[in-house]
Amino acid sequence: MDFARAHALVAAFLRDAGARCAVIGGVAVAAYGNPRMTLDLDVVTDAGVQPLLVQFLESRGYHTLHRSSGFSNHRHDEPALGRVDVMYVSGRTADLLFDGAHEVDGPGGARILVPKPEHLIAMKVHAMRHAPERTWQEMLDIVHLVTLPGVDRDAVRDLFDKAGLAARWQELTHGL
Repeated sequence: MDFARAHALVAAFLRDAGARCAVIGGVAVAAYGNPRMTLDLDVVTDAGVQPLLVQFLESRGYHTLHRSSGFSNHRHDEPALGRVDVMYVSGRTADLLFDGAHEVDGPGGARILVPKPEHLIAMKVHAMRHAPERTWQEMLDIVHLVTLPGVDRDAVRDLFDKAGLAARWQELTHGL
């Protein structure tokens, strides 16, 4: 998959639509210095743009695999455009996430916006809570993110506690 090409397509549309966009998932974790295998581009954007974004992606040849109020998943038959998964946020959550985001070098040297590590960790904790089969991959990413300089470990511990995953936090921090 050509992550830079897929990102450029989605980001340009969202920018023109007046919506915010940040990269999340494996590409964001890689941008924080922990490259790992990922097969899709994950982005987060404003919830209000969902109908327009889905229509745009479909007009560019993407097939919508799933759509709910908080997520949509799209796959293109052309391998270079691959799969794009979108998370939609609104209100205070969106403002906090985008206000804390910053630009880093991304795929192909393009500048991409990524949420701060604590927000990426929050998404990964949410994923573990709702899809336990993802726990081990998410924990590997979290181990890297939580060891980055300046990460608020107390806030991260609270995320685990609120999700009912305090035991996972203990496992994670035992060796740190």
